[in-house]
This record gives sequence, structure tokens and C-alpha cells, in this order.
Amino acid sequence: MPHKLPLATLIELAQSRTDEATRRLGQLQNAHTSAAEKLEMLLQYRQEYLDQMNLQMRDGLPSAHLRNFQNFIGTLDKAIEQQRALTLQADTRLAHGRTDWQFSKRRLSSFDTLADRVRQQDVLAMNKRDQRDSDERSARQFYLRSATLAD
Repeated sequence: MPHKLPLATLIELAQSRTDEATRRLGQLQNAHTSAAEKLEMLLQYRQEYLDQMNLQMRDGLPSAHLRNFQNFIGTLDKAIEQQRALTLQADTRLAHGRTDWQFSKRRLSSFDTLADRVRQQDVLAMNKRDQRDSDERSARQFYLRSATLAD
């Protein structure tokens, strides 16, 4: 049955692409999680540093220390903005990866559905052949019995 070979090849290719999309999606999810965790860590560190600065300001803080705190907060803010941009990029990549994975799954599912239809058609054709063969055997037996009785 020549139609099975190309369909099986298409299913194998679609399965490979789906597996690759799944692997890529996992990597993108890990990258997204890592970027979000780093952003959260920077935000927490900034808050802790601000809390420490406010505490020291209550007790009296020399202006040089205050400038150092402010410079460090500025540096943290830049790092936070860079990490937000990286997190946003990771979000975008993850969304694209999810879309690619869904497309691959739908394509594989379509090929599987098509293969099921081909199998069902093959079963119907085989059942029809079997029924036709059975009908022919019954007709031959009936003919032979009729011919034997007529003699």
C-alpha cells in the first residue's frame, strides 16, 4: 500500500519537529524562569538596601555615605531595568516558543487523524473484500449443491 509510506514519513517528521519544539519550549521556560528570578532578586536587594539606608539616615548618615548609597541605588536601578528588558525578551521568546509548539502539535495531530482515516478505509476495504469472498464461496457452494441435486 504505497500511501502508507509517505504518510508514515510525514508523521515521523512531524513527531521529530514536535519533540524539538517541546525541548526548545522547556529551554525557553527555564530561561524565562531564570530571568524572572534574577529580576526578583535585584528588586529585593534594592529594597533591602533602601531599608538599610533609611535606618542609617535615622541614626545620622554622613553626606559621603548618602552619596554612595544613592550612587549604588542608581547602579541597581540600571541593572533592574536591564533585567526587566531581558525578562521581557524571555517572555516574548517563550510566547513564540509556545506558539511553535502548539503549531507542531496541531500538525502532528492532523497527520495522526489522517493516518486513522486511512486505517479505517483499509479496514472497510478489507471487510468488503472478505464479504465479497464469503458471498462468492456461498454462491459457489449453492451452485454446486444445486447442480448435484439436479443430477
